Amino acid sequence: MRRPGAKSGKNRLHLDIAPSSGTRDEEVRRLLSLGARRLSDHPDVPWVVLADPEGNEFCVLPERGADDGTTT
Repeated sequence: MRRPGAKSGKNRLHLDIAPSSGTRDEEVRRLLSLGARRLSDHPDVPWVVLADPEGNEFCVLPERGADDGTTT
C-alpha cells in the first residue's frame, strides 16, 4: 500500500540485500520489475541503491563470494 505524499524524512532503517543465488544485477532486475526504482549505480562502488515504491532507500550488494574489491 502506498502512502499519499512524498517521503518526508530519513529512513528509520536501511536494508542491504545480498542475493543468496544469482547475481547482483539479476536481483536488481527482479526488484525493478516489482516496482523499485534505481537511485544510483556508480562504477566505483559494488552496490546499487534502489528505492521501494514509497521512496525508502536500500542497497543491493554483490552476490556472496564475488570478487568486488572490498574487504570485510
